[in-house]
Amino acid sequence: MSGYTHERKVPSAAQCEARKAFKEADAKVALSEYERTQRAFHANRERLRAERLAREAVAKAPLRSEKMLRETALGRGSKGRQ
Repeated sequence: MSGYTHERKVPSAAQCEARKAFKEADAKVALSEYERTQRAFHANRERLRAERLAREAVAKAPLRSEKMLRETALGRGSKGRQ
């Protein structure tokens, strides 16, 4: 370690202010990207949830026979048979 010294360079006030401004701007950009990503994630999750609930509702609904569908279309229900 002979002859080696390291002096720390003290930043000027302007450099400190500039660093602070850039740090705040970077933080705002990062936060807005995070928020945008979260909104997209939640919107996609809600869309997928709605699709799943619709599929489950269709699967749980009793299947109607072709004959019942025709009778309903003609205005005759099961009670209106002659």
